[in-house]
Amino acid sequence: MRAHGLVLDDIRIEVAGRTLVALSAEVPPGRVLTVMGPSGSGKSALLAFVGGFLDGPFRAQGRVFAGGVELTRLPPEHRHAGVLFQDPLLLPHLSVAGNLVFALPREINGRAARRAAALAALGRIGLEGLGERDPETLSGGEKARVALARVLLSRPRVLLLDEPFSKLDRALRGQIRALVFDQALAAGLPVLLVTHDEEDAAAAGGAVIELGR
Repeated sequence: MRAHGLVLDDIRIEVAGRTLVALSAEVPPGRVLTVMGPSGSGKSALLAFVGGFLDGPFRAQGRVFAGGVELTRLPPEHRHAGVLFQDPLLLPHLSVAGNLVFALPREINGRAARRAAALAALGRIGLEGLGERDPETLSGGEKARVALARVLLSRPRVLLLDEPFSKLDRALRGQIRALVFDQALAAGLPVLLVTHDEEDAAAAGGAVIELGR
């Protein structure tokens, strides 16, 4: 599993001398580990530690592996951790297709090839024909789909979900949740989800760790 999935090896995160997180876990490719807990319990700190952007008063130790690579030895930009936040964070000065092209690895060369890859990604999430749209004209669900496609196009080793469904209405939340988990499974990506929502955890279908209780 270490060769392909996500491994959290003896992770400890502290703040002001208090231990927030103390865990070890493994997440196979395409599966989801859900971390739940009240605000301030360390959920987002754990996500930030995996992604390499933990800062402030936190102290952390332990090792993180994804795709057989020890991420904790690498700077954030080399970890290839794809993150979906509560807000889609689409770039307003680029078209929908431009947002996707922006995420493509440099190995995909040539304007035509990069645009073709972006448009194909839109097709996979059911948004054919929307490449030239201004992101601000999209619905909330459409923005969430584009954000997902953008992360997947970056070829991440692991997918980190920071409550990305929390601002969607109930009906839409179920649709986007299913799309995210299905796409992660198809791509063979291990997923780390932090959430307050028990329905998110149930839909994820994997192991659940509760912090702060």
